[in-house]
Amino acid sequence: MKKLYFIAIYPPQEIIDEVKIFKRDLALNYENSKALKNEAHVTLFPPFSREVEMEKDIHEAFQKINTNILPFEMNLNGFGSFANPKNPVIYIKPEINDQLMSLYQRVREQFNFINYSFNPHMTVGYRDLTYENYLKAWEVYRNKEYKTKFLVDKILLLRHDFNWVPIADKRLNSE
Repeated sequence: MKKLYFIAIYPPQEIIDEVKIFKRDLALNYENSKALKNEAHVTLFPPFSREVEMEKDIHEAFQKINTNILPFEMNLNGFGSFANPKNPVIYIKPEINDQLMSLYQRVREQFNFINYSFNPHMTVGYRDLTYENYLKAWEVYRNKEYKTKFLVDKILLLRHDFNWVPIADKRLNSE
């Protein structure tokens, strides 16, 4: 049996709760209920499918990620979007910094079997957001202000069991 896995940075609960307010707005006003399914996070490695029997290998690769990097501040600043007509997305923009890019590269060294471009974002609206509703929502969100920051001090490995469940974490600045 196959399961989905991915690697992410999760903000503290108070930011997850703040982002949920934007997700509720998209659900109520722009028919985007699927936005409520996932908690706020920044993906370091996108979902991939593997046999459950291989989970031990996934854990081992996750633990081999070199996280000997000082915890760093992630600044979230405003909203961005991917205007793909088939799959539009509205997200909160993290400010890119050297530590985030280094962490991504270190994850990539262990998990390099999927070719993808790293575009850090914290999704607010997606999946069942129609392009028409995206355009309406983007008119509101393009200039909406949202600024906050949090300390990134660990990364999480998650597995999809009807919803995303953390199955391992790894602290930054550990040997």
